[in-house]
Amino acid sequence: MATRGVKTLDFGGTKEIVYERADFPKAKLHQIFKDDTFAVMGYGTQGRAQALNLRDNGLKVILGLREGPSFELAKEDGFVPGENLFSIPEAAQKASVIMYLLSDAGQKTGWDTIKPFVTTGKTLYFSHGFSIVFSDQTGVVPPPDVDVILAAPKGSGTSVRRLFLEGKGINGSIAVWQDHSGKAHERACAMGVAIGCGYLYETTFQKEVLSDLTGERGILMGAIQGLFRAQYDVLRSKGHSPSEAFNETVEEATQSLYPLIAENGMDWMYANCSTTAQRGALDWWRPFYDASLPVFQKLYHSVETGEETRRSLESNSRKDYKQQLEEELRQIRDSEMWRAGQTVRSLRPERQSK
Repeated sequence: MATRGVKTLDFGGTKEIVYERADFPKAKLHQIFKDDTFAVMGYGTQGRAQALNLRDNGLKVILGLREGPSFELAKEDGFVPGENLFSIPEAAQKASVIMYLLSDAGQKTGWDTIKPFVTTGKTLYFSHGFSIVFSDQTGVVPPPDVDVILAAPKGSGTSVRRLFLEGKGINGSIAVWQDHSGKAHERACAMGVAIGCGYLYETTFQKEVLSDLTGERGILMGAIQGLFRAQYDVLRSKGHSPSEAFNETVEEATQSLYPLIAENGMDWMYANCSTTAQRGALDWWRPFYDASLPVFQKLYHSVETGEETRRSLESNSRKDYKQQLEEELRQIRDSEMWRAGQTVRSLRPERQSK
């Protein structure tokens, strides 16, 4: 199959430049980053995935971590203390590319530690525009003599790593906040490929963070839980069993219909359902749109004004954050809907013991 170079493609009538893995083969990555040492700060799902993918791509990777569970996990993954596993200040000092992948709240509290090592000619790298765009709340203000770039995989670190190992690549976006070297854009694109993305589109730091925060709180996570729960509760209130309510609400969506959308789009999913289902979907999507549009507008306004940033930093910086998080997650986990889901998932043929 012939490979195409960088091209401008039509996205529903709007022209956009896109970059693919084929545009930055491994030899080109090694040329661009031949003199670089990448220091990954943070070893959550995103930091771990990007560090391992960079290492597997043959680039020089070190980690900057505090001692604790993440430090021990890094050792299990083959990183060696004193060789490529260091404290945060040590790694930041040794790096030419500082990959700031701590949590958003962690980036705020850790900036004073990192800042002295963000020195002339280095690259400061992010996978989220949060700390830079909302610097009035985070205090993260890079000096003017460094490149500041972003490569943001559109998915969890778990997906970034899994798709990389499968020889695929997650979609991602790239952006440049500050171009001191004159090569920041190329380096951002190359970073996106090096960490495991297969296709990249251009954005800005501000657009990335506004779309990301809206998506997380909206259709990707917050809205979907709310919609699932609302339909499930209506079905249960009308006498339907938990297994029936869960199958009609979640299981059929995630196991049958959503994969069809991923394969060829919403219209194709509609075309591969019964005529009765088609009619109902076409009649009812507009009322759901009308009901949810004001909610999404309110949500975007909260993101755009920095209110969501304030709430996130405030709640995630509390000393009892982990306990409160676990309690909120427990309430979801222990709800009847998701307890029913555990049983439904256990009945999938692929989960049956042979």
